[in-house]
Amino acid sequence: MATYLVGDIQGCLDDLLYLLEQAKFNPKHDELWLAGDLVARGPKSLETLRFVKGLDRSATIVLGNHDLHLLATANGITKPKKKDKIQAILDAPDSVELLEWLRKQPLFANHPTLPFAMSHAGIPPQWNLSQTQQYAREVEVCLQSDDYLWLLKNMYGCGPDFWSNELIGIERYRFTINALTRMRFCYPDGRLDMACKLSPNDPDVGELVPWFDLPRHQVLDKKIIFGHWAALCGHEDEKVIGLDTGCVWGNSMTLLRWEDNARFEKACPAHAN
Repeated sequence: MATYLVGDIQGCLDDLLYLLEQAKFNPKHDELWLAGDLVARGPKSLETLRFVKGLDRSATIVLGNHDLHLLATANGITKPKKKDKIQAILDAPDSVELLEWLRKQPLFANHPTLPFAMSHAGIPPQWNLSQTQQYAREVEVCLQSDDYLWLLKNMYGCGPDFWSNELIGIERYRFTINALTRMRFCYPDGRLDMACKLSPNDPDVGELVPWFDLPRHQVLDKKIIFGHWAALCGHEDEKVIGLDTGCVWGNSMTLLRWEDNARFEKACPAHAN
């Protein structure tokens, strides 16, 4: 049995299938963990959802910002972004089934036996793993309930930008969604920045700090796997592994096998330009 981890697919299913074949992935006894953003700017978002859903218990995913945006778009809450290629999902005969399945996926996943956990964007410096699980679950319960349209309608916005235990209702949910699906940089005091998408090495970053480089208020006792940040072109240190290597932007897709740290990579054509 092997455990495979991959970053943002964004509808680039052919590249994922190539890597899984190279790695000899077998869904009968292997696990595939996907760090969110299954859909959007690649050519096969519909087929990607069908494939991952078909893996059943062999696949674990966490929701990304594009996945949540798809749910909002499908329910008429917002319009598709110009570069998104999701119309085939909305028109598909199994659209309702796929979207219901997607709506029931988690924002955060903690491996039950291996020393890693996964969220699409990361974990804010104020939280430990137990808190992350709790706050993510609060949002998941709402998203999977009859109140999900209320959540989708009100999840957009960049505030509040700082965590407080006193946050309630949509402000609490919105902070959690932003932290787990949209965060890249924070200010030195731990406030979230929702605007900057640059590389940390870019001089225009100014005082902003990558979320994983901030001193933590709480210790994380597992390595955090995340995607979302294509400008990093992958990142690994003793605390985190970033697996978004920018496949949809014409860079590459990376599949990691946890047990021996083997990496499988494929150069990809640009789809988001």
